[in-house]
Parts: sequence; structure tokens; C-alpha cells
Amino acid sequence: MSNGDDAEDADGDESAAAEGPVVTFEQRLDDAAADLEAAETEADLDDVEAELDGIESDLEAADLPEPDEDEEDAEDPRADLESRLSDLQDDLESQRGPYVEDVAAVVEDAEATVADSEWTADGEAEAIAAVEAFLETVDEYVTVAVSAGNTTDDAATALDAVAGTIADLGLDPDDDSEEIAGLLEAAETLEDDLEAAETWQDLTVQEQLAAQGFYDVLTNENRKDFPPEWNAIKLYANDGEVEPILLALDKLGDSDFFEEYVFDQLLHMGKDAAPAFDELHQRAEKRNKAPIKILGKIGDPAAAETLHDFIDGDGDASLQKIVLRALGEMGSDESAQPVANRLDADDPEIRSMAARSLGLLGDTRAIQPLSDILEDDDEDTVRASAAWALRQIGTERALEVAGEYTDDRAYLVQAEAEKAAGV
Repeated sequence: MSNGDDAEDADGDESAAAEGPVVTFEQRLDDAAADLEAAETEADLDDVEAELDGIESDLEAADLPEPDEDEEDAEDPRADLESRLSDLQDDLESQRGPYVEDVAAVVEDAEATVADSEWTADGEAEAIAAVEAFLETVDEYVTVAVSAGNTTDDAATALDAVAGTIADLGLDPDDDSEEIAGLLEAAETLEDDLEAAETWQDLTVQEQLAAQGFYDVLTNENRKDFPPEWNAIKLYANDGEVEPILLALDKLGDSDFFEEYVFDQLLHMGKDAAPAFDELHQRAEKRNKAPIKILGKIGDPAAAETLHDFIDGDGDASLQKIVLRALGEMGSDESAQPVANRLDADDPEIRSMAARSLGLLGDTRAIQPLSDILEDDDEDTVRASAAWALRQIGTERALEVAGEYTDDRAYLVQAEAEKAAGV
């Protein structure tokens, strides 16, 4: 035989030797698949699991042929065997149980659903009924000394207790398989019934508003050409009712136009918008100008500390002016110094608003800095604001300082000085 024939025979021997382990693993997997099909108890399944674990360990250590990189769609024996092994392991897990722990886990999930979901009125009744039906079914297998009660809190508490009772039953997956299956079916039915019960998220925004009575304010007589939500908000604002307005803002606030309309109505409500303080304060913390304006009109000094952080406006002149105005309207003594610090701003409009804010605050400590503005500022509008502020402070000293400018070069300053002097 030639040397070429010898080389060909050697390659054939190596190929046959490599195929041997592959065939062995295929046979072992065939045997495991047959054992899995014949398994009737958890002990049988444990044996199959040990068998598969052995195959997996041996497969990791085996020296198997590698696919030919130069051959397209070349077979990969290792990948094929690992895929088949994985499928058998999945089949094994799906064939196990059910276990009583599985039932307890489903009930625990149902308890969380009952406790955490935002139910509508109808949905709450449906959820409680679903829990009551579950408890009645479970009572066929184990004594349940609880009731679903009248609220979802009661129902969640009952499910928590039942989950613990079921987990402690100690049922055997082989000897008590029918009981476990019955309990699991009841738990899964509960799960389905809760999924079908109505939550607010199941409704459109308009349906949510209608369910909470938002549109009840509308009648044939007062219904206008506005979109109904705008119409209702205007009516609520006229009646000084804030809660329905906040409800609509929460549901429809993604629209910039709608948000602007709501803020405009709250601004016109002034102090009557006070119940919206918390919502507005949260939005003001994001430097939202409209809520800051409204907080000023409400006049609650509780927001002043937040606004002090925005008083320089980070270069936003319009924000600075809004903040200064709002701080003046809130009237917090703590605002006097932060506001006075803006009397030296480069922008004359900001200096002017700072002066007017000091007048609204009415703090007598502002008399001297306002006097300096009257004397030294280059802008007559700023000087006029300082004179106006001194009049608002209204003490004898403040009026005296402002009254010294009755002959001022600027008419605006002169007019304020004359009012201060009583001319």
C-alpha cells in the first residue's frame, strides 16, 4: 500500500475514534430520555437528574471533534449534545411537582396584587369577591379561619395568613399530589380573577375622571364650547374647589397647553389655591415659573427657603424677577437679606424687582439699602421702585427718606416722593 493510502487510513481511524464518544453520549441521552418518560415519582425524577448531571460532567471533560472551520454548516457534535441535554433538563423540571411551596408562592403574589393595585370601586369589589371565592375553595382542603373582609386591606391580610398556612402543610408531591393540584388550581383561578378585576390603569383618562365625579359639575346650562375638561376646571376655580383641578392636572398634565391653563386658573384663584401648595411646591423645586408665581399669590412663607436657592436665576432674568416677586408676596423675614443682595444685579429690571420685593416684605432693615439706591442708581426706573418700596414700608423714617426727592429729575421718582411726603 502506498504512503498516501496509509495517511488516508490513519485519518479514518482518528475519525472513527472521535465518533465513538459522541455515539456513547447519544446513547446515554437516549437512556435518560426513556427513564424520564417512565418516571412516576419524585424519587424517579431525582434519579434522572443525577443521570443528567453525570452526563453533563462527562461531556464537559470529553475530548470531542471540533467542527471544520473551512466547511460551511459543519456539524458541531458538542453543541448538538449540549442542546439535547439542556432540553432534557428543562423537561425534567417541568415534570416535577407541583409542590405545596408553589401554591404558597402564587398566593403570596396574589396578596401583593391585592395590596398594591389601584382598584376602582368596582375593581375593589371584584378583588374582594375573588379572594372570598378562593378562601371557600381552599377550605375544602385545609381549615381557613379567615375572611376576605370588606376592604382590600382585609383581603390582603387574609391571603397573607393563608399563604403561611399552606406553606406549613408539609404535603408530599407524590402522596398528596391531588390535594396540591387542587390548591394550585384554586390559587391560579384567584390569580386570573384578580387580573380581570378593574384597576384605574384599565380605564382611559376620561373614564378615570368620570369615575371620580370630575364631570359632575357640568350641566346643560353651564356647558360651554371649551373642551369639557377646561370647562369643568374653570367652574371649579370659580367655586374655589382645588382638589378636582389637581385631579385633572395629574391625569392630563402631559399636555403643555392643559398644564398652562390649569396654572392660569390657580393663579387667578390666589390664596384660594392654598390646598394646591404641596403640588405646586414640588413643581417649583424644578424651577417651574408658573407654580412659583402661584405660590407667591398663595403667600405661604413655607416655600421661601426653596426660592432662596433660585434667587440668582442662573442667568435667567425672567426667573429671577418671578422669584423676587413671589418672595415679596410671601413676606418671610428670612427673605430680606437674600432679596437685598440682588440690589446690585447688573440687570436694572432685576434691581427694580428686588427693590419692590423689599417693599412688599416691609422689613425696616431695607430702608438704608433702598436709600442708597435712590441716591446712587443710574436707572430712574430702579430709583422709582426704591421710592415705592420705602412707601410700602411706611415707617416715619422710610417716608422721610422717600419724601426728600420731590424735586427729583425723574418724574417717576418725583411722583413717589410726593406720595411719601403727603404732597
